[in-house]
Amino acid sequence: MNNSSLVLTCSTCKTKNRVPVSRMDETPKCGKCGKVLPLELLSRPVNVSDSNFDKEVFGSTLPVLVDCWAPWCGPCRAVGPVLEELALKYKGRLKIAKLNVDENPQIGSRYSISSIPTLFLVKNGRIFDTLMGALPKEQLESQIARIL
Repeated sequence: MNNSSLVLTCSTCKTKNRVPVSRMDETPKCGKCGKVLPLELLSRPVNVSDSNFDKEVFGSTLPVLVDCWAPWCGPCRAVGPVLEELALKYKGRLKIAKLNVDENPQIGSRYSISSIPTLFLVKNGRIFDTLMGALPKEQLESQIARIL
């Protein structure tokens, strides 16, 4: 598969459907049962963990912005609503993943995350860049533009 299509699983019959990114706004339907595919999952950040990080981030067909955060971190909480907005804006073109470093210490250790928020830009299965701190929305968008 290339970066111009996504595989969406039908919530009714569990069939995997390949949907071109260019047609995401056309309300795609399952090829087997005809039900509308669950696009709402693409318009929100997804939670990732130690167990599914590699699959969800490095195995993604879309570029990924990974937010390494913790619930007690004020700057992390400030970035959260911005990431929600960006997930909706870039639906079908960018995946936003959130990793709670308190609950998932293996990934934090693997990538030597010593301060949060730390954000990774991932494209084609490799880390493209690392961003530190609570960046404003405009700055995040300019960084996202580099990987789209």
